[in-house]
Amino acid sequence: MGVDLRHGGNRDATAARLNCRPSQLLDASASLAPWSPNCSRISLVAIRDYPDRGQASLRQAMAGLHGLDPDSVLPGNGAAELFTWAARDAAAIGVSGLISPGFADYRRALQCWNAPWIDEPLALTWHHAGPLVHPPLQASVAWICNPHNPTGQLWSRASLEPLLATHGLVICDEAFLPLVPDGEEQSMIPLVEHHPNLVVIRSLTKLFGVAGLRVGYAIAHPDRLKRWRDWRDPWPVNGIAAALTERLLVSPRRYERWCRRVQHWTATEGAWMQRRLAGLPGLCPMPSSANFLLIFGAGSLVPLQKALERNHHILLRDCRSFQGLGENWLRIGLQSRRNNRRIVRALREELKRSPLA
Repeated sequence: MGVDLRHGGNRDATAARLNCRPSQLLDASASLAPWSPNCSRISLVAIRDYPDRGQASLRQAMAGLHGLDPDSVLPGNGAAELFTWAARDAAAIGVSGLISPGFADYRRALQCWNAPWIDEPLALTWHHAGPLVHPPLQASVAWICNPHNPTGQLWSRASLEPLLATHGLVICDEAFLPLVPDGEEQSMIPLVEHHPNLVVIRSLTKLFGVAGLRVGYAIAHPDRLKRWRDWRDPWPVNGIAAALTERLLVSPRRYERWCRRVQHWTATEGAWMQRRLAGLPGLCPMPSSANFLLIFGAGSLVPLQKALERNHHILLRDCRSFQGLGENWLRIGLQSRRNNRRIVRALREELKRSPLA
């Protein structure tokens, strides 16, 4: 059960291969908000002192966003680290059910513990972005991604809640949900208090455009999170990342304003890109609630992706790392309007030069 770990956002390696500077690349392979908050003026204490092993103030800030007890929140070195501990719990329960296509990191995490899983195919035709009914999962552990990566389908909470009665563990990845207009209405977070078999994992990478910080958090029953703390390294979140994250989250009102700004961008640019891409020959952009679009091509899209890298210094996401997708698929992370125009122009030029079969 090998896992393909190709990923978006590898700007330095691509720049070296193309013999250019990383700053010359437009990276639409990673799906991040196009702007980041001011993260200057780091306290010397955050650099000199060891981080708080209990992460008390960081947990308080994260819990405050959702009106939770801090004991129900565990910060992590990005969502990826937290998937690893969720997978360890999953391994003790039984077989995991994974939607295919899906994010490869769930499989990477399960492989750490030799945990079995089954891939449950997702139909690759849908007519609107959601909320939609999540397909059934037959395994003991349900891994949910909402909105789904890479398709952008938004699942309704009403269709997810019944899984809590039929599965020993439900792991819900809501990394992109804060970027989705009205997405919080479908969040599983309000159910955690009454369902000890539920884990919700969030990322701050996408919302704030701060992939380099590597900060995410899990919301679950305090006993489960205590067990995870006993398993992990002493300081999974470094002092600089913790200090910057606390500054970003210290005001729930400011956080909500930021979310509204990002959600407006997702809705506006998503609709604009859908229209423009649908007008290009051989490309079919699928409906998406998230800040990325999954594109189907009439032929292999690998040459088109390579041409955009080589001729335009634009990076799109190779979807062959998603189990169940092949060369006919690309994913485009939304950008600013100016950069979205740049992507459309480059695609139009390359498709005119080399039409899809």
